[in-house]
Amino acid sequence: MHDLGKGRQMPVHYGSKELNICTVSSPLCTQVPQASGAGYQYRIKGQDRIAITYFGEGAASEGDFHSALNFAATLRCQTLFFCRNNMYAISTPIDDQYAGDGIVVRGVAYGMPSVRVDGNDIFAIYNACKQARELIINEKRPALVEAISYRVGDHSTSDFSQRYRDDKEMQKWKELLTKIKSPIDRFEKYLTRRGLVKPEDTARFRDEARTAVREALKNAIETRKPPIDDMFTDVYDFIPKNLEEQRRELKEHLKLYGKEYELEQFKEGEKYANS
Repeated sequence: MHDLGKGRQMPVHYGSKELNICTVSSPLCTQVPQASGAGYQYRIKGQDRIAITYFGEGAASEGDFHSALNFAATLRCQTLFFCRNNMYAISTPIDDQYAGDGIVVRGVAYGMPSVRVDGNDIFAIYNACKQARELIINEKRPALVEAISYRVGDHSTSDFSQRYRDDKEMQKWKELLTKIKSPIDRFEKYLTRRGLVKPEDTARFRDEARTAVREALKNAIETRKPPIDDMFTDVYDFIPKNLEEQRRELKEHLKLYGKEYELEQFKEGEKYANS
């Protein structure tokens, strides 16, 4: 409840107006057309900025994806489309998603510069995005980057990837990692070889991160859930009549059946039980 979304969103669905980060939505691909619109505004106002939208190959199977790319290409929007192709849209493998050559060819088909990069190489990604931004600003047209990767773990805590991936497939990925190392290991070795970090620095960073995560988890467990009233705020400038009616009905319901909901776990929850 301490984040800007007051605990309403999923862990990675954060946003920040100050940092120009739009909140991610759970429905696939909803953010991609919005990025086309933002990039269109930047172009017609002559601004030195671009909109970038991140999505997976699963989102690229949605209809919104095609509308977004077509709008961006025809309106020459200052938008960078970044596809993280990790071979699985939760449990759906790429073989069941498309028969063509991935996502990068779709950008070409819509008339925008497109490139495929190693999604496990931080420098490849950085340079691709850097050049894409320069092209977008200079030529006033969108671009697409497809980063090829692989999701080793589950999609989320509610996912169990062993249901749709067998040990044989996972073994291939483990052998590949043994050969080329993971992206984190590769970057760590690069920084160490260049003398930018020392092994003891890395150990300290890991310990600090581990401690920070543990403390955050502990605080989250001990923190009461947001006030029930927060269900009705921050959507409209003022609460409309129909929401006020729903809030009143909820109060009446909880006054009768509040013990069924453990209201003490909510901040000011006892207020509803006694209202």
